[in-house]
Order: sequence, then C-alpha cells, then structure tokens
Amino acid sequence: MSRSPKLALYAAFAAASFIAALALGRPELAGLGAPFALVLAVGLSLPPPQVEASVRLSRERVLEGDEIEAELYLSSSESCEVHVAHVLPPGIELVEDEPTSFLLALTRARPRVVTVKLACERWGAYRLGELAVRSGDRARLRLADQRVRGSAVLRVYPSRERLQSLITPHETQPFAGNRVSRAKAEGIEFADVRPYVRGDRVRRLNWRASSRGQALYVNQQHPERNADVILFLDSFAEAQRQGEGTLDLAVRAAATLADHYLAAQDRVGVVGFGGIVRWLTPASGTLQSYRIAEALLETEVNFSYVWKRIDVLPPRSLTPQALVIALSPLLDERGMYALLDLRRRGFDLAVVDVSPVPFASSSEGSAPDPQALRLWRLWRETLHLRYQELGVAVAEWTSGESLAKVVGEVSAFRRFAR
Repeated sequence: MSRSPKLALYAAFAAASFIAALALGRPELAGLGAPFALVLAVGLSLPPPQVEASVRLSRERVLEGDEIEAELYLSSSESCEVHVAHVLPPGIELVEDEPTSFLLALTRARPRVVTVKLACERWGAYRLGELAVRSGDRARLRLADQRVRGSAVLRVYPSRERLQSLITPHETQPFAGNRVSRAKAEGIEFADVRPYVRGDRVRRLNWRASSRGQALYVNQQHPERNADVILFLDSFAEAQRQGEGTLDLAVRAAATLADHYLAAQDRVGVVGFGGIVRWLTPASGTLQSYRIAEALLETEVNFSYVWKRIDVLPPRSLTPQALVIALSPLLDERGMYALLDLRRRGFDLAVVDVSPVPFASSSEGSAPDPQALRLWRLWRETLHLRYQELGVAVAEWTSGESLAKVVGEVSAFRRFAR
C-alpha cells in the first residue's frame, strides 16, 4: 500500500489550518481544514478495492515466430481506476504496436476485457497472465500495488526447417516401413535371381531367365523396413550470446530431424545427455511426435561435476542397430567421450557439431584473442579428425547456415568413407 500525492496535500492543508488556528487564536481558521480532515477520515476508513485478473489465450500450442492473442479479464470489488502493466517472461514479447501498460476504469457491474497480441520469439513452456496492477480507493488517497500471478500455460515448440534428404541408416529394423533393406525377402525392390526351389510361389518366377537357362528361376526382392533413429543432445554446456546459443540451434535441429524421420515411418527416440539425463524410447506415429516436442521443451543445461557414462542409460533407450545423430557443441569432454564410447560399442554414429565459434566473445562483448581463437579452431579440427578416423561423419554447423547443407555433408561422408 502506498500513498498518493493527494493524500499528502490534504494532510498538509488540514494540519496547516489547525496549526494556524492555534497560533493566531482564531477558531474559524480550523474550519478551513475541516473538509480536508473529513475527506481524510472517510477515505482512509474505506477498504482498498480488490482487483482480480485472468487471461485466456487464443492458442495453447504454437511454433516459434507465431503470434497469438491474449484476452485479459479484469474485475474489481469497487469502482476504481487501475493501471495495468504486462509482466512477460523472456522469449515472449508484445507486438510492436501494442502498449506495454494501460489505464482502465473498472466498475462493479461488469469486468473489462482487453485484447493484446503476443509474439513468441523462443521455444519453451511459459506461464502467462502475470500482471502488475496499481489501483486507488474511491477517495483516491491511497494506491494499492498487487502482483497477479498468471495461470495460462503456453507451449512454444521449436521451429522446423524443410529438408530435401535425410541421413540414411546403415541398418534397418524388422518392422515395415519405407526403407529398402539390404536383406533379401518379400518386397518390391528387385535384388537378384536364384534357381527355383520347392515351395517358391509361382508369381515370383522370372520367365525370361527361365526360358534362357532351360530351368526355373525366381526373383528376389529387398523388403521395406523402417529404422531406429536416436537424437542425442549434448546438454552439458553451451555457448550463448544475445539470447541465442548452441542449445537453441540443437533443439531446433532435433525437432526438424524428428519430424522428417517420423514422416518416413521410422522410429525416433531422444536422449538428453547432460547434468540431468533424460531419454525417450524410440517409437513412431503422431503420438511420438508430440512426446518428442514435449521432451525437447524440457531440454536445458544443468551444471554438474558428475562424470557420466553411457552406462547410465537403460538398454531400451539405445536400441541395437540404431542410427545415433549427435547434436553437440563439443565443449564438455564428458559429452565427447560419451560419443567415442558409442562408436566403440558399434553404434552407427553421426555428429553434427553445433559450432560455438560464432558465440565466442568476452564478458564485455569485445572480440576474442586471435591467437587463442586460432588454437581453439585447430583443436576442434583435430577432434573432428579423431572422430573421422573411427568412421564417424562429422559436420560443423554454424549459426545462419542451413541444416539441409549439414545433412548433405554428413550423408556424403557416410556414402564414400570406409
């Protein structure tokens, strides 16, 4: 509760009139301050109005860059004027044309409804509707400040990028899908011709080869299978500057890859490997898409000194013959050794190096030392060569580059490397 300037002015007039009446011995001067004293007595006895506020969102799930409308419902126990200001979390901003605060006259008869537009700048889960409200009593002598806690939950999912191709897994799983398996069985894609044996179906006979060889031959096909893809997010550390960092890029890349692999009927899982280890077992379908989106919203950097190994993950989170796509800035050695451990265990591994070099700067924002930056780059190139010697495709992804370009580099390495 705070005082308004009118309260101090009325109190000064009433006190001055009574002091003048006593000093000059003229009681009629006290009558000049009586109205002000009466207003003070009545005004201070009135309880301050209780303002209630709530918010309703036009949508509860959006993508980065979308705009939504929020309706603010304000009501009061007494007629009063209120000054309302938005309290928005980082990542949610008002549209440029929207005012940051506004003045409203509330009545007991009906609440007021105010519509504002919000821009969703960054992915995450947010609680909206928190307001700073300042209201005055009927006499306008006192001001009451209160903080209204928000109750509406908004989920902003990472933005997606269109990809023309994907990293092809080396091995497939024994489930139907869109990928051509290297095995030979019932399928559509032609694989080979072999001699007929008892039990083969007549429709599989290759009549042209049979007529030339004077014996029966049948066709062999490659079956259509799906693959398991594990998105491995290294969240031990990140490089950040001006509200954006390597973790933001990694989460957006994971959301893009998950959507495209699920569209190809593959099974996709997520492993968040950092101070807190989180995992989502591989699955397919629309429901898995929502699970992955919710899991990515919980991804954050948690500081920890604990040395973690891949052993802490349950076997179901890393299925055999799965393609593991690691999204890592390669800043913490725990994440680096975890990737080497995956490769030594025989997993099909590809690494997208979310480069922290563009975010390198001192605390004052000045440019880093050129010699130190050069040595750091050389060390990172040496680390890339170490992974490539183990047959792991590594591609550096810098801020501003297309993810499709990096996916193409990884696919080219895997196609021609031995």
